[in-house]
Amino acid sequence: MTEYQIDLYLSADKYQDYYAGKVKYVIAQDLKGVKVQFPAEILRPFVTVSGIQGQFVIRMDSNNKFVDIRRI
Repeated sequence: MTEYQIDLYLSADKYQDYYAGKVKYVIAQDLKGVKVQFPAEILRPFVTVSGIQGQFVIRMDSNNKFVDIRRI
């Protein structure tokens, strides 16, 4: 299992393309400098009126498939 810690700051306007399904993946850089690609839909529980903001831990399995996400 691999964990990535990322800071995300997406405005509501920016996330609209993700939420609508126009963009399927988010690419972010973790705190160690590693680029991480993950399905945009995993962020839906964290969307607020102002978008998505916060620090998250994303876990991937040995095949780089999404396992879970949590806000820290």
